Amino acid sequence: MDSNFRWYMDKKIERTIDNLKKHNMLGIYIKNRKVLFEVLEDLIADETTIGVGDSMTLFELGIIDYIRNKNVHFLDKYSDEYKGKDKKELYRANFSSDTFLTGTNAVTEKGELYNIDGNGSRVAPMIYGPDQVIVVVGINKIVRDLSEAENRVRQLAAPIDAKRLDKNTPCTKVGYCVDCKHEERICNDFVVIAGQFQKERIKVLIMDESLGY
Repeated sequence: MDSNFRWYMDKKIERTIDNLKKHNMLGIYIKNRKVLFEVLEDLIADETTIGVGDSMTLFELGIIDYIRNKNVHFLDKYSDEYKGKDKKELYRANFSSDTFLTGTNAVTEKGELYNIDGNGSRVAPMIYGPDQVIVVVGINKIVRDLSEAENRVRQLAAPIDAKRLDKNTPCTKVGYCVDCKHEERICNDFVVIAGQFQKERIKVLIMDESLGY
């Protein structure tokens, strides 16, 4: 990475972590994947219950396989057991998990998490329930403010995710959000997490690479 761009990104990450702390959330800069799994080992105890939210970032980093091979009770929404089945009870069980792992659509330099969700099964446990929420995010998801966050998700992340999910929404045809009212629309819950009562319940692991959508 160019040294000047490295300086720019370091300042951006530093502002984000400082402001997450002001909002009672813990921001941790992770320089590589080896460090990531060392941190996860420290944060996730054996024989605890782990839930996950839908996240390409978790797959890209190998976190899903890591949890599957760890001595924990994994509420694995991706297992063959749940293929073609209603996952409602599994999603409810996430509220009682010891740790909930997920990505996020955007994190602002002001220390806010921004997400757009289809049915709320990802954002709901982020807001309430699990004792610990670990959010893993690439540096590509850091934005200036909530306005930039919404624009990023609507015009980039959501159309790509709708395509991944094989939806028949207008965005999968034109490649950008038209604020549709389609029955398969995945942009239903717009959630800003601007702080926490419980200090450091939410831990944001900022990976020094581009991840997810």
